[in-house]
Amino acid sequence: MSAQAPRLPALPVTFRPTRTRIVLLTVGSAMCAVLISVTLLLDRLSAPERVSFIFTALLFFGVLALLSRPKVVADEDGVTVVNLTRTRRLAWPEILRVNLRPGDPWVFLDLSDGTSLPVLGIQPGIAKAHAISDARALRALAETRGTRPDEV
Repeated sequence: MSAQAPRLPALPVTFRPTRTRIVLLTVGSAMCAVLISVTLLLDRLSAPERVSFIFTALLFFGVLALLSRPKVVADEDGVTVVNLTRTRRLAWPEILRVNLRPGDPWVFLDLSDGTSLPVLGIQPGIAKAHAISDARALRALAETRGTRPDEV
């Protein structure tokens, strides 16, 4: 991280992998539309076959929509981490450290109960600079609003 202190964002703030979300939802929509269109254009398919193709297209879109769900919402009281299937609410003092090390697929929060929580809402996949900026902002918020160990 750089020597300059990161600017604290105004609360509430939402961190989310926007480019990844756009790609997933665009690909999901396009693939769903193509599969449904082809299904409806093929005359040889029976009704159950059409239903199964449409179901498969919608299932495919649903999986990609689920993958686009992660986000982190920080407000005055704490942080809400929304991952693929779980949502967890944390008070600021519960967050000891915000980690995004080189090679990490997403941010990890070190928690006061001794566990680590993956935060898929900040991931450097497609937009590395944006993810680093978001991780710095979340770290700055956690350091100013929570209890921080005396180590640096």
